[in-house]
Amino acid sequence: MVTKIDHIGIAVKNLEETLKFYEEVLGIKSVGTEVVEEQKVKVAFLPIGDTEVELLESTDEDGPIAKFIEKRGEGIQHIAYRVDNIEEAIERLKEKGIRLIDEKPRYGAGGAKIAFLHPKSTFGVLIELCERD
Repeated sequence: MVTKIDHIGIAVKNLEETLKFYEEVLGIKSVGTEVVEEQKVKVAFLPIGDTEVELLESTDEDGPIAKFIEKRGEGIQHIAYRVDNIEEAIERLKEKGIRLIDEKPRYGAGGAKIAFLHPKSTFGVLIELCERD
């Protein structure tokens, strides 16, 4: 079902400040930023090999990233796995009794179809399934 790690999502308080670190200290260049209104985030993707780091800054104090940072601080928020067919993947997970946050795909950054699995079914890790064209 999973073909590769698509990206690792990192919650940050200040996207611009964090980008400076990744670009100037680690030498990893961003391919741009994007606001995803539905998820109340501003994101930047930084390609590394055949995967990416996704930096996420909340655009709303009640958004999921703001709540994550308030509860746990900045850091890794989720890991995203690439799938070829997200609808089939969701159905397979339902059949296996996996608790889902999203029972239907929604659109994420870069136009990807995404769905989240609940950490209570994934040993404490927020997992995102990601289908890209």
